[in-house]
This record gives sequence, C-alpha cells and structure tokens, in this order.
Amino acid sequence: MKVSQFMLFGIFFIGISAVEAQEKTSLTLNEAINLAWTKSNEVTLANTKVKTKKYELQSTKNNQYPDLKLSGQYQRLANASVNFKLNQNNNAQPLPLVNQLMIGQLNASVPVFSGFKIRNSITVYENLYQAEMATASQTKEEIALRVIDYYASLYKAQKTIELLKENQKSAQQRVKDFIELEKNGIIPRNDLLKSKLQTSKIQLSLDETNNNLKIINFYLVTLLKLNPSTKLEIREEDFADFQMTNVPTNDLPALEYRKDLEAIRFQGKASEANIKIAKGSYYPAIALVGGYTALDLSNVITVQNAMNIGVGISYDLSAILKNGTLVKLAESKYLEVQNSESILTDYIKIQVKKAIEDYDLALKQSVVYVEAEEQSTENYRIVKDKYDNGLSDTNDLLEADVEQLSSKINKALARANTIQKYYELLSVTGQLSQTFTIAQK
Repeated sequence: MKVSQFMLFGIFFIGISAVEAQEKTSLTLNEAINLAWTKSNEVTLANTKVKTKKYELQSTKNNQYPDLKLSGQYQRLANASVNFKLNQNNNAQPLPLVNQLMIGQLNASVPVFSGFKIRNSITVYENLYQAEMATASQTKEEIALRVIDYYASLYKAQKTIELLKENQKSAQQRVKDFIELEKNGIIPRNDLLKSKLQTSKIQLSLDETNNNLKIINFYLVTLLKLNPSTKLEIREEDFADFQMTNVPTNDLPALEYRKDLEAIRFQGKASEANIKIAKGSYYPAIALVGGYTALDLSNVITVQNAMNIGVGISYDLSAILKNGTLVKLAESKYLEVQNSESILTDYIKIQVKKAIEDYDLALKQSVVYVEAEEQSTENYRIVKDKYDNGLSDTNDLLEADVEQLSSKINKALARANTIQKYYELLSVTGQLSQTFTIAQK
C-alpha cells in the first residue's frame, strides 16, 4: 500500500512538472532586449574585444615609463688561474685562491625621444579602443533589431493562429450544418465537399503557422539563453497603443549616430597615427641611462657603489633606404580606410532611404487593411444573407469567408508590421538603443 502511495505521488509530481514545462512565459520587448544584451554570445564577444583593446592601450602606455632591470650572478670558479700583469716583481706574494665570482647590477633607461613613436603608438591604440567600443555598440544595435524581428514574428504567428482557430470553429460548424442540409436534400453533396475542403485548408494553415511559431520561438529563446523548452507568449498590450515618436525623415541622424560609421572614423585616425609612426624611423632614439654595479671576485677584488649615468643614442641607418616603403604602406592603408568610410556612408544613405519608404508603406497598408477588414466583414454579411435566402451559392459564401479571414489577419498583423518597420528605421539611423531602458549591471 505504501508503494502505491509513493507511485501515485510520483505520477502526480511528474504531471505537475509537465504542466509547468508547458506554461508560457511573457516577456516585454524591453525585457527581451535586456536579456539579449546581457547574455547573447555576440554581445559577450564584443565586450571581450573591448577589454582586449583596453589592455593593449594600457600596455602601449607603459612604453613611456622607465625600464628598470635588476640582475645578479653567482659563479663558482674551479681553481681559476689569476695572473696580474701590473706591478709584478720577484718578491711578490703567492697569488690568492680564486674560487667564486658575484655580480649584481641595476640598470635603468628612460626614453627621451623616439621619433614620436611612443606618443603616436598611444594615439593609435586610443583610437582603436574607441573604434572597438563603437563596434560593440553597433553589435548591440544589431542584436536588439534581431530580437525585435523575432519578437514581432512570434506575435504575428500567435495572432494568426488565434484568428485561424476562430475561423476553424465557424468552418467546422458550417460542415455540421451542411451535413444535415445534404441529408435532407437541400444542398448538393458537392457543396458539402467544398466546405470540408475549406476546413482542411484551414487546418493546413494552422499546422504551417504552428510550425513557424515553434521555429521562431526556438530562435528567440536560444538568443536569450533561456531554457529550450520555454514557450514565449507576446501579450496584446505590448503592441497596443504604441507611440512612434521622433520618426527620422532623412539620413542626417544616421551620419551622426551610426556606430559602425563612428568605428571606421576612429580607424582612420589610427591609420593617420600609423603613418607618423612609420616616419618616426627616420629619427634617432635617445634615452637617459643609468645603473649600479656591485662585484666581488673572491680574494682578488671587491667593487661597491659603482654608479653610472649618461645618455644613450641609437640610429638605424638602414631606415633611410628601407623606411620609405613602410611609409607608403601606412599611407595606402589609410586610403583603404577612407575609401571604406565612403562606401559605408553611401550604403547607410541607401539603407535609410529604404527604411523610410518601408515605414511609410507600412503606415499606408495599415490604413488600407483597416478599411478592407470593414469591407470584407460587411461583404460576408451580405453574401451570407443572400445565401440564406437562396440568392447566392456556396462558392460565393466560402469565397467571402476566406476574404474576411484574410482581411482580419492582415489588419491584425499590420500594427506589428508598422512597429517593426519603425524600429528598423531607428536601427539604420543609429537610434535604436536610445529607445529602450536597459538594466545596468
């Protein structure tokens, strides 16, 4: 009896777990983007690259500080033979036993002038660091837009399924009614078959939309790093009464706010500094040098407090002949960046123009879909009245029903499509991130 109770409890617990696994999770668009910005692999990689550039900048700045090296040696000598050439005479004492050598050195070098290479190297990495931060911001913009696309597509699929199920109920009821009418000889069997065919088509549309819903849901939960079994549900209020403000009307905001354009501009500044670094090889390198040495050769000599200070200079004479190629190489890379900036600028202008037109089209379509839904509803009512009075046939009725369903779906999805196009317009003008309040960690 106790075993049976435990089994019943286990089955009950499994059942509860299964129900919980099927429960749907609601996320606002802001929450979804917040998750993506904090958990997605792309953003994590972008942030890691920013840290890498920061460390490279710090490492480059360290080159302007003095180099300080401490070294020491202890050597054991095996019966070393010492022969003093100075002050030798016949009455000299026996030479001492020399069996060990100890040396300690402390050397310092302070760069004074290096053809401006250190300063320009710092400039290079400062700009590369800024470019990487801009690239990371652009990555976040792209991830946010991807979330919006999945989010809107998920809503569209859910809304389509909802409308299809409503229409399916009426279609199934029509089939039941037609079965009775066909039995009584009021309608031909062909009309019954047409109504059944329409019901089958609705079921096929439902199956296809459900399949799309599952795929989009998986894409989104994977991007957000949620449990793969999570079922997301987009609430109606997330798309109702949405206010689209400050809609861009030209490409000026894009040229100012686009982070990928900002990144390539910083890369251009870094390329300019690289040209100066290449030209710096024409100059000598000057440094202040100093050091301290202590030496002890057992039983022979001890040196203490041997300090030195001076100036060191080095000049690569071969640079006069070889460095011209390096300068041309740096200048060519700078031109590459300049050309890339021009290409990107033109591409951004095209993107903005397309996004503006797509948004305007979505607004116009939304108005038309509202009118079409009203017209198709009224048309179905009229056709249904005619059918009930024997003034129209089954084909007219089913066609009016399909048009009504199509118009309802178009109207329901038009709002989401307009919002989606609005966000795409903000994205191509570099203003998408400013629209959301992202939790700071």
